Amino acid sequence: MDSGRRRIWCASVSTTRTGALRRHSRNALQFGRFALVGGTGVAVNLVVLVLVKRLGPGAEDAIAGLRPTEFHVRWYHLYSTVAFLVANLWNFQLNRWWTFRSTRHSRWLREYWPFLAVGLLGQAIGLVLLTLLMHRGSPLSLPTGLLDDSSGLRTRLYWAQLIVIVVVTPLSFVLNKLWTFAAVRTHHLEAVPPHPAAERELENLGVDEPGPI
Repeated sequence: MDSGRRRIWCASVSTTRTGALRRHSRNALQFGRFALVGGTGVAVNLVVLVLVKRLGPGAEDAIAGLRPTEFHVRWYHLYSTVAFLVANLWNFQLNRWWTFRSTRHSRWLREYWPFLAVGLLGQAIGLVLLTLLMHRGSPLSLPTGLLDDSSGLRTRLYWAQLIVIVVVTPLSFVLNKLWTFAAVRTHHLEAVPPHPAAERELENLGVDEPGPI
């Protein structure tokens, strides 16, 4: 391999590594922002949950039975869903504006419905986990001795909801990055940026840059 081609090959390898590092850095930055937005969303979620719980019937009172099982739809399922819907809208707007910066690239409703669909999938998984954490006969049931609902910090529902959020958040990030805000990733970010050294070598060798395929 002559020196010119060797330099091009080295530049190409460097380009690939640089592109990979930039992609990893960008993903880490996006996840960090997503986590910060999620942190504010957790606060919104819990505040709404506290409000609806105080305004409504007892959280563990049954609304309807799920025959033939021993499980019921309970008020805490409804409270959790209301809190999710408010926090989901909050998180969407902040992620759209800051995390993925897609406000200029897609209409609000066009992005919100996929975001809501992803959130509903996470909420469905979360409700199953919430039930396992709250049902007194479940092996995952939170202890009623320590969490006896005597104060806000000792309320089982609040801790169960917090655990659900922590479990569901990584899944939501992946799905939202790959689907909801994909326009930013696929249309406005280059996977491998051009490498100046490689361009100079191609110019010196008289090789034209390939056109679009």
